[in-house]
Amino acid sequence: MSDRFFLPALGIVNALGSGAVEVAERLFAGDTSGLVVEDGWLPDRVARVGMVRGELPDLPDTLALFSCRTNRLLMQTADQIKAEIEAVIERCGRHRVGIVLGTSTSGIAEGEVAVAARRGGGELPSAYRYTQQELGTPAAFLSAYLGITGPAYVVSTACTSSAKAFVSARNLLRHGLCDAVLVGGADSLCKLTVNGFAALESTSIGICNPMSRNRNGINIGEGAALFLMTRDYADIEFIGAGESSDAHHMSAPHPEGVGAETAMRAALADARLDPADVDYLNMHATATVKNDEMEAKAMHRVFGGDVPASGTKPMTGHLLGAAGATELAFCWLALQADRLPPHVWDGEVDPGLPSFMPVGQGGTFRRQSRRLCMSNSFAFGGSNATLLIGDRR
Repeated sequence: MSDRFFLPALGIVNALGSGAVEVAERLFAGDTSGLVVEDGWLPDRVARVGMVRGELPDLPDTLALFSCRTNRLLMQTADQIKAEIEAVIERCGRHRVGIVLGTSTSGIAEGEVAVAARRGGGELPSAYRYTQQELGTPAAFLSAYLGITGPAYVVSTACTSSAKAFVSARNLLRHGLCDAVLVGGADSLCKLTVNGFAALESTSIGICNPMSRNRNGINIGEGAALFLMTRDYADIEFIGAGESSDAHHMSAPHPEGVGAETAMRAALADARLDPADVDYLNMHATATVKNDEMEAKAMHRVFGGDVPASGTKPMTGHLLGAAGATELAFCWLALQADRLPPHVWDGEVDPGLPSFMPVGQGGTFRRQSRRLCMSNSFAFGGSNATLLIGDRR
C-alpha cells in the first residue's frame, strides 16, 4: 500500500469570509477588516476580535443536543465540501471514513450563557445541555450529521490542536483503519479565552503586528477549516509532519525555541527533505513578544533567513484550536492560486530578532513545480507541531 496522502477538498470559514474562493481573495489582499473592536468580551474595556461575518446555518432539530456556535461553524465548512464527502462515503462505506478534529473551546460560549442565566434567575436555560460544551462534541456532531460511523474524536492541545489532528488522521490511513478522514478544527469566540489571554497581558487592542519591534499582543478569532484526507491522488499532497514537547513552562515558550526547531526539523526528516526545499513558511507568529522571539530564533537556525514567510493572524485573529488547520488551509490556497499570503505588519524591523524574509503584496512561489509549504503551530505547555504540504510528488 502506498504511504502517500492527499488533500483533495477544503471547507473554510473565518474572519476573512466563507468558502475557499472568498477567503483566498481576501487572504492574498491582506484584508484585516474582519478584526473588529467590540464591547462585551471583557468586563472593563473593549476587545479586538476576529469575527465570522454573516449568518451561520442552524443545526437540524434532531441534532439540537449538539447545538453551539463552534458546531455551526463546522457544519458550514462540511456543507462546502458535501459532494466530495458523499462521494467518499459512497465509494468506501460509512464505517471506513474517520473524523479527527482540533478544538480548544467547543461550546464553552453556550456554557457561559447558561451559567449567567442561572446566576440571574436560579435556573439553567431549558435548551442547555452539557454535551454542547464537551471537548469531544465537534467530532460526535459531525459524525451524526454526516452519518459517518468510522473513528471520530477530538484532539485538544490548545493552539496545536488541529495541527496535531493531521498527524492522527494520517495514522488512521497509514494503519488501514480508514480509507478517508475528515480532518481539521473549529473554535468559536468565548469570554473564557478572551479574558484568559487578557489576564496574561497577551492581547492587543490594535491589529496584531507579528515580528515587529512594536508588537504587543494577539487578537483572538474564530473559525473552522475542514479537509478531506485520502490516499487517492490529488494535486496537493500531505508530505510530512513533526511534533515535539519541550514542556518549558505552562504558558511561556522556550526562550530559544528549542521545541519549535525540533518540530520543524522533524517534519523535514519525516518528508526526507532539506530546508532549502521549502518555498513558503506560514509562521505561528502570534505577535506576542516572547513567541515571536523564540520562533524567529528557531526559524533562523533552520532556514538562515532564506525562506519567504508570513504570519497571517492579523487577518483572522488567533483561532487557537482551529489555527493549525486554518493556516495549513492558507498554504493549500497558496498552492492552488500560485500566490503567497502577505505578511501584514507595520514594517518596523525588530533589531533584537534574527532577520527573516517577509512576503510582500503580490508574492508568488519561486518555483513552478514541486512547491512546498510549511506551517508552524505552537501551544501552551511547550506543545509544538509543524506540517508540510506541497505539489504532488
